Amino acid sequence: MKIGYPCINRSIGCTANSTFRLANYSETNLLEKVSNNLDCLIKILKYNLDNNLLFFRISSDLIPFASHQICKFNWQDYFKERFREIGDFIIENEIRISMHPDQFVLINSNKEDVIKRSIEDLKWHCKVLDLMRLNKTAKVQIHVGGVYGDKNSAIEKFIDSYTKLPHFIKKRLVIENDDKSYSLKDCLSVSKKTGAPVVFDSFHHSCLNNGESASEAIKLVKNTWKKQDGIPMTDYSSQAPNERAGKHAPHIDIENFSKYIRETRESDFDIMLEIKDKEKSALKAIALIKNS
Repeated sequence: MKIGYPCINRSIGCTANSTFRLANYSETNLLEKVSNNLDCLIKILKYNLDNNLLFFRISSDLIPFASHQICKFNWQDYFKERFREIGDFIIENEIRISMHPDQFVLINSNKEDVIKRSIEDLKWHCKVLDLMRLNKTAKVQIHVGGVYGDKNSAIEKFIDSYTKLPHFIKKRLVIENDDKSYSLKDCLSVSKKTGAPVVFDSFHHSCLNNGESASEAIKLVKNTWKKQDGIPMTDYSSQAPNERAGKHAPHIDIENFSKYIRETRESDFDIMLEIKDKEKSALKAIALIKNS
């Protein structure tokens, strides 16, 4: 089991998700921000290695405006060696990597231009992982998407769009259950028709489910992951106290996390902690696992 956190480390004094406004776009700004982001990314990975945090989600702001039509610069070639160096570090130290495009990536949209933009966004995410020469265990994670008044049609639209994706995207794409529209059961159904592995989000599952326990859920999603995909990736969080239902907790609830680990101890999976204080909670989770 590898434990990690997404995108930002608040302990090392830099961020790997620096960006700028579209109105200020220039190749100079792009080169400056990407250089900073890649420098900080390797610092985060080294911090994580030192602290046994071997699962990390790379920010979707790593390459600002990478899929926007304004970006004509060939950043892939310009930073090719830098990506290779980072990838070598990841591979050498057996760090699990994922990426998670934002909520506007919807390949089941009822608007073709949205689907087109979504695919362009997926392309550059997958290209980054390919430039690092990471194997198929490095995944790009998305939700099934919207319902648009007809859930069955929306699912069929996702399946249709998925089948048309190029192989270099399909080999990395994984789908995640959400807290409002697509339950674990829905995602398993989509997986059966597409072959896309399912990421189990335990917090979303607590909001929307069909009665499956966490232990049962992990065993169900395990069957969607092939050997080359690696062991299942999962997301963990808990409800923020005194906040709207579905809002992620600012700090890890150790009692809740310990209960989750006990319930699922028969299965092997990696855990992404989607908790606001990032590495601080991840360090507490690692300490709990170590002392269990």
